[in-house]
Amino acid sequence: MLKTLFSIASRLARPFLLATDFTPTVTFGIASPAGARARLSILIFHRVRETRDALVPGEVTRDEFDAICAWLKAWFTVLPLADAVRRLQDAGLPARALAITFDDGYADNHDVALPVLRRHGLVATFFVATGFLDGGRMWNDSVIEAVRHAPQTGIDLDGTAAATLGRLPCGSVDERRASLVRAIDAAKYLAQPERDAWVEAIVRRCGVPLPDDLMMSSAQVQALHAAGMEIGAHTVTHPILARLEPAQMAREIGDGRAALERIVGERIGLFAYPNGRPDVDYRADAVALVREMGFDAAVSTAWGFSDRASDLFQLRRFTPWDRSRLRFGARLFRNLATAPETALAAA
Repeated sequence: MLKTLFSIASRLARPFLLATDFTPTVTFGIASPAGARARLSILIFHRVRETRDALVPGEVTRDEFDAICAWLKAWFTVLPLADAVRRLQDAGLPARALAITFDDGYADNHDVALPVLRRHGLVATFFVATGFLDGGRMWNDSVIEAVRHAPQTGIDLDGTAAATLGRLPCGSVDERRASLVRAIDAAKYLAQPERDAWVEAIVRRCGVPLPDDLMMSSAQVQALHAAGMEIGAHTVTHPILARLEPAQMAREIGDGRAALERIVGERIGLFAYPNGRPDVDYRADAVALVREMGFDAAVSTAWGFSDRASDLFQLRRFTPWDRSRLRFGARLFRNLATAPETALAAA
């Protein structure tokens, strides 16, 4: 019966959201009531660019994020994630509860996203991979920047560790974008030593220095914390936890947490699984370990909402990629009104 009601509500949401003089709080309140039946939305972002990046056009810009924050403030009760987790457990969530999160630790989180969040009076949680702070660079960004700066003749990988990729064409933006997708998709789930060798080959054949300011400094993490933002753990080197031995996994999670606690000077209670897909990027042993290590909660990238029946160590998150008010709102409603992805069973 409830599923049928939500299906009807989803169809009704479109005309309500279309009306520019209608504030959709009623519509979202249907899908996300207060108290014991509350449904928590958790949004996930990575970067906020100053302007559109032609090579990675899907990333949100400052102006788009500013509009998103305005919509969220008008439609939802935006809470710090730690507070939302506590209130979810206690059946004390308000209607239309929502939390904002960022993954990885990009410098634009501090430089671009923070001023927007502060202007709207919103708090977000930033999950930081500590191994890339203070001049580091994630492997996928090494590939992105190599392809961005490569000569128009492309990147010839014959005779290198990444020889199976052949040549990466870079004659136009479209070619660079296609080469980028191909290289990242091919390398993503390689064993880390093999992936590192692939990335090094691509960077060397690119032949130009790559930026070392893509990720935050420790001082910027401190500044986020001082501004009232939450900081969460996200391992040291952002590995695929499902590929690690138990001791390696414990070091990645524990060392990353310890480094952040030294930086911000307080306990870190929240964790985000790198990449975050259940049974692909992490398994039940990782969930058990995070719980045993005394975290308060952890988030995945499985889509959907979280409620009182959800595993606090596999809270679901959702990426709203639409940029118009109507489509953004409709997709958020659909995420609230549709049965979520299944989490892993307890170990």
